[in-house]
Amino acid sequence: MNDPNYYAHLHNEYDKKPRKIHVLDSTLREGEQHPGVTFTNKQRIQIAWMLDYFGVDQIEISPIVSEDHFVATKTIIKQGLKADIVAHVRALKADVDVALKCDPKWTATYLGISDIHMKDKLRITREEAMRRAVETVEYAKAHGLKMRFTVEDGSRADPEFLLKICKAIEEAGVDRISLPDTVGVMRPKGMFNFVKMVKEKIKVPLDVHCHNDMGFAVANAFAGVDAGADQIHTTIDGIGERTGIPSLAEVGVAMTYLYRSPNDFRLDMLSDLSKLIADYTGIHPYDSKPLVGASAYKHKAGTHLAAILRNPAAYEPIPPRVVGNRRRIVFGELAGKTGSAYLMSLLGLEVNDDQAKAVASGLKNLRMGDLLEIPLDSKLERKIINDSKSIKE
Repeated sequence: MNDPNYYAHLHNEYDKKPRKIHVLDSTLREGEQHPGVTFTNKQRIQIAWMLDYFGVDQIEISPIVSEDHFVATKTIIKQGLKADIVAHVRALKADVDVALKCDPKWTATYLGISDIHMKDKLRITREEAMRRAVETVEYAKAHGLKMRFTVEDGSRADPEFLLKICKAIEEAGVDRISLPDTVGVMRPKGMFNFVKMVKEKIKVPLDVHCHNDMGFAVANAFAGVDAGADQIHTTIDGIGERTGIPSLAEVGVAMTYLYRSPNDFRLDMLSDLSKLIADYTGIHPYDSKPLVGASAYKHKAGTHLAAILRNPAAYEPIPPRVVGNRRRIVFGELAGKTGSAYLMSLLGLEVNDDQAKAVASGLKNLRMGDLLEIPLDSKLERKIINDSKSIKE
């Protein structure tokens, strides 16, 4: 048994024939709804190219926000990327007309269908919402578009009305339906039940669009997949309205390693994508952000350092190079004897058991926290391991 995650995989209950899970990235639409974020058209085009090269299935952008967004949408569509470019608009014929001017193959419309959205945002009745939804789908299909419809705030909608409107737009010819948890109030079990309820009644493929208001976005997205959805909406670093939506890095890696979805992602681009967005927005991922954060592969405790240098899988789910990150070791008062020996080796000092104990004691007595952080490469790891053989466990 060479896979250290083997027993965890048993609990995960992998399908013998994993199905493909798709990714729609909405950095250029949802991402620009993050407070303080506005891309230039040059940046939008570069992001689209990088997302396409990474391997996402669809890229979403809205042509109705401004003239710049319209130009960006039209330009990106003309690039001939492998990913579908989805023009995101409101459930209005006039908005679909704007999308049509960009010559897309796909459009996506949205309409709030919860009572609070219909009453306090749209000020329409259920009957009016039904009519608008069906008319918009029929209009888009009549103009040759592939069409996704988002039942906005669907997780808080009357289930009976939700199913009624989903059935109506299915009959009108919609190609996909997106089920959002618009304000992030679902538990994973609730998201599973929500998607399963629709999946049992509707044959159209389903997307999930989960917001992170209570920190459940990624968990809810995969709960939706477990219930039958086959596409997750993401953004780079999870940026978006309020607290955002699932991060592309976390979704892409989980799909590959935990769901074994047969995608062709270039996962080693993930750290660079994160850095690109940080450069463009000034919003840097917090240090402990999974996979791409600065601390995602930092090891500090002495016992951890010893294990990491013998076999990194002891404390790492996947190697950092997979996502373009780098392993680092941190020396300080928690280094212990083993960590102190590694530090002495790196500094070119003679290493023996007594000296390592003395250095460890000195580091603790200094009470200065972390003193030194060093990136590790394979050559440096081999040197430390060889030098540490003189140290008793």
